[in-house]
Formats: sequence, structure tokens, C-alpha cells
Amino acid sequence: MKTAAATAELVFIPYPATGHLVSTVEMAKQLVRRDHRLSITVLNIEMPFDKSKASSSTQSQLLAAAAEERLKFVYLPQDEAALAGLVPGNFTGIIEMNKQHAKDHVTKMVSTGSTRIAGFVIDLLCTPMMDVAAELGLPSYIFSTSNAAVLGLLFHFETLSREPNRDITELKDSDVELAVPGFVNPVPAKVLPSVLLEKESVFINIAKRMRESKGIMVNTFAELESNAVRSLAEDDKVPPVYSVGPVIHLVKDKNEEAMEIMRWLDNQPPSSVVFLCFGSMGSFEGDQVRQIAQALEQSGHRFLWSVRQPPPKGKREIPGEYRDLNHVLPEGFLECTTEIGKVIGWAPQAAVLTHTAVRGFVSHCGWNSILESLWCGVPVATWPMYAEQQLNAFQLVKELGLAVEIKLDYNKDFRQNGTEVMLVTAEEIEIGIKKLMESGNESGEKIKQRVKELSEKSKIAVVEGGSSYCSIGLLIEEFMKNILIN
Repeated sequence: MKTAAATAELVFIPYPATGHLVSTVEMAKQLVRRDHRLSITVLNIEMPFDKSKASSSTQSQLLAAAAEERLKFVYLPQDEAALAGLVPGNFTGIIEMNKQHAKDHVTKMVSTGSTRIAGFVIDLLCTPMMDVAAELGLPSYIFSTSNAAVLGLLFHFETLSREPNRDITELKDSDVELAVPGFVNPVPAKVLPSVLLEKESVFINIAKRMRESKGIMVNTFAELESNAVRSLAEDDKVPPVYSVGPVIHLVKDKNEEAMEIMRWLDNQPPSSVVFLCFGSMGSFEGDQVRQIAQALEQSGHRFLWSVRQPPPKGKREIPGEYRDLNHVLPEGFLECTTEIGKVIGWAPQAAVLTHTAVRGFVSHCGWNSILESLWCGVPVATWPMYAEQQLNAFQLVKELGLAVEIKLDYNKDFRQNGTEVMLVTAEEIEIGIKKLMESGNESGEKIKQRVKELSEKSKIAVVEGGSSYCSIGLLIEEFMKNILIN
């Protein structure tokens, strides 16, 4: 049966990084499938500094697979002359230079006379695009691919920044612990995102802009972050917050590389494998790789380990694949562990986490990865690397009791030319893996049980009657009201 024509159009603008794009596209798919009155146009910005074929291919495949009725993707044109003067890592500059392109495209959409736009849905890192929506007389909504606790932290620091004689930069590298709304425990300054502690941090301005939006969609669910969600709801200076998660992409990869990994897992006993994977930007120098290898060999546990090669010093690029792993791994490691381990490059993370052979996940604590691990019921050992991952790790271990700690404050800031600030020893890694993997460990068993409970709750949240399902329903009503008003 043919569905009725859509009556409200949304314009989605994701940040051009895979972790942001994946959850944004999944959110868009959910909305158009939920209500036949909605259609969505996703305006894609190409990341000028990411020239890796693998990354471009992944994004192209994602968009091609997601294309469906009432969901379309448009690539904004690139201004090569403007790009030449852009400093790598200047993400707000990338967004600013695409504002006119976005305005031109939306103006063209409206000029047909048949398109009634209900609003812009803008990634948290794309808040300059709120100017475009305002110029066109349209409301803006924020989509946060991070969690509710991070949102609360951003708003709290924006408030602190307005206090007279307050210098937030003094917190950097300090031992201070802070009371932060939405957290039960004091938050150590060492787990705060380093970009938040910079002078005139761009994230303070992002928080200011978010206060101007009509609502904030956050990729979490109320049962997971009850304190943080409640704290945001009680703040009358924060727009309505809609918990819409977990928004995750669990489609299994069917390429030969992924299938070979899954065949290897098929041959492992149930709940026997520890999976190590550190995200699309995760990589280590040789000394750290060797410490991990030593820990895995000493632990004796079966493992699947994604090892990525760091980009050249000073280059902000996606890590690549090692041509010969023997150049970075300890001599004889691959031969000694051939019966119990597999070392890979790229990993089909979501598919691996769904496999019954996997018992534990050593993770960089990116929010998408955390949601995937919870959905699949796989406990995490924390090894954060950059952005808000240290805060995520703290929340998992100290606030929620959902993970074991390898490190909470490890920080590999990409603006430090890839220099690692600390070496995590084989002993520390081995202890974390054993806590994660071995039965009889009291704290580990409690965490495993808690993760199992949250796994069940995450699935309930997104089906009819669940907390996120209801939240999305309220959001759709809000979008439709905008059409009636206009």
C-alpha cells in the first residue's frame, strides 16, 4: 500500500565524522519510519582533511544503504580556495564555510512551493548552522551524539564561564574535583575534556548556542542516565531534552574481511574472547602496542585485537593498516598466540560485539561504542583516548558500575602531534583484562549482571511504550506543530 505524502520536511546537518554520521543517519531512519508525514534531507559536509579511501568508502556505503523513501542525502559543494586556508582540526571553520551552501540548498527546496520545513536538526558540533535556520525563519534542534552527562557538563561550564574572575583554564592538569549537576560523585578535573579547559573554548560557545535551540535530542535512554537526564529536565535555562537512544547501527558487514573475522569467532567457545578495539581514530605507538601484546600473552585469554597504525607525526588523519604486523609486535608474538588470538586491522565492531564468543570489550569509550556494548550485553574495560571519552569512562566505572578500569585519565590529544602522555603497563592491562574476563571475581560478576540488566532495558526503551519511544513521539508532535504554526 502506498504511503501518504510527507507533509513536514526536516533538514539534518551531521558533523562529517563517521561516529557522528552513523548515529545521525540512524536517527533520521527512525523518524521517517515512525511517521509517514515526515521526510528528511541530510546535508552532508565532506571532511577536507580526511583523505583516506577507507573512511570515504565507509561513509558512502552507509549513505547508499540508508537511502529510502522520504530520506535523501545531498553533498554540499566544496570550496577548494577556502579549504586551502583552513587549519586542520578547525571543525567550526569547516561548518562556517558551508553555511552559505546550506542556505542556498534549503532556499531552493522551499522555492518549489511544495516543501514545508519543520526545522533544522543540527549536530552539536555544527551549531553555526543555527544562523542559517534563523535567517530562513526556521527553528533549530540539536542532536547530541554524546550523552546526557556531557550535555550537563557543557552547560555547567558555560555557567561557570560567566562568573566574575573565574579562570577555567586553571583546572587543567590539576587534582581538583568538581561538583557537576547530573553526577553523584565529584568529577576529577583529569577526566574533563581537554578542549573544554582551553582559553575561550569553542565548547563554551556551543553550550551558549544550544540554549537558543527549541530542543535537544540526545543519544541516550532515561534508564541508563537517570541522574543526568533528570538534572537537565530540572534546569529551566536548558531547552527541552529528548532522550532518543540507544541509536545504534547494528547491520552486519558482508565483506570478506569481516566474514573471515566472524568465522574465526565461530570457532571459539562461548564467552571466551576479549575484544580490543579503540575506534576509528584509535592507534598506539610501538612501545604501547608491545605492552598490550605482553598483557594478552600473560593473561592467557583468547583475544581479538584491532591494531591500527598511527598517522605520521603532526598529521590529523585516520589511522591506517600495518603492512606487516611483525614490525610492531614483539618477536614471536603471533606464533605464540596463534591458537588463542587473532590480530586484525579494521574491525566490524558491532558484528563482533553481537557474537556469543565475546565476553569482554577493551574500549576507548566512545559513546557509540558504549551503547553498542550495552545493547549486546558485553562489559567494558575502559581505556579512553580523546574528546569526552575520559568523562564517559569515569561515568561507566564510578557513577554507573558498568565497567572495569584499565585507565580513566589516559589522554592522547591529537594536537600534541600524536605524543602519548603516558604508557599503560602490561601489568595494568592484564589486571583489567582478568577482572573483565574471569568468573569468580566479585566486582566483575556484579558488573556483568548490571550490564545484562541495562541491555534488557535498552531494548525496552526503543519499542512501543518504552521511554525513548515515547520521547520520540513527543518530538514528532513538536515538529508537526511547527508546520501548523507556519
